This record gives sequence, C-alpha cells and structure tokens, in this order.
Amino acid sequence: MKDLTFNDLPQAVMMLQEKLESIEDLLFYQSSLVDEEANGFLTVHEAAAFLNLAIPTIYGLVRDAKIPVYKRGRRLYFSKIELLDWIKEGRIKTAKQLDDDAVSFLANQKWGSN
Repeated sequence: MKDLTFNDLPQAVMMLQEKLESIEDLLFYQSSLVDEEANGFLTVHEAAAFLNLAIPTIYGLVRDAKIPVYKRGRRLYFSKIELLDWIKEGRIKTAKQLDDDAVSFLANQKWGSN
C-alpha cells in the first residue's frame, strides 16, 4: 500500500465508499438467504433430522398434538421457526433462576396483618 497524499484522499475515500457499499450489499444478500431458510417448511423426514428424532417419534408427537405442524392433504409440514420456539419452550431453568423467581414472588406478595 502506497503512502497517501492529501491530493489522493478524495479518490481513496471514493474507493472506500465503493468497497463499503459492496460489503453492505453482500451482507444484505446473505441475511435475506438466512431469513428465507429460517422461514422454510420441512417435511417429516427433514423435521426428524432437524430435531434429531426418529420419524415414528415425530408422528407420535403430531398425533398427541405436542408439536406444531401444518397439514395439507396427507402431507405434514413443519416450520423451522416454530420448531425452534417449541424446543425453547422446554427449557429448564437453572437453580439460580428458580431461586430468583422465588425471591421475586415472595417480595411481591402482600402479607396480611393478623
């Protein structure tokens, strides 16, 4: 890289701006691909692979209405986003979080005077 002079600054700034716009375009394109993929629907086989569950387990969860699913005719479809939300619903709180919840609950109780 050569040393820039004061006279080179306008051209250097233009080059930087062009490169920055190119990077912004690339990032926007990649984020739109990620959004498309995240909003996509999965078949039973794909959902089983995504969740690392056996296919009969998926059918059992559908039968018991324990997993979010869409049905068109005889086909089942699963939203990736909804499956991720379903997984997150099963999160188990840590002992610290349970203690904090208990302290918060007790602090908000109105104790009557007898």
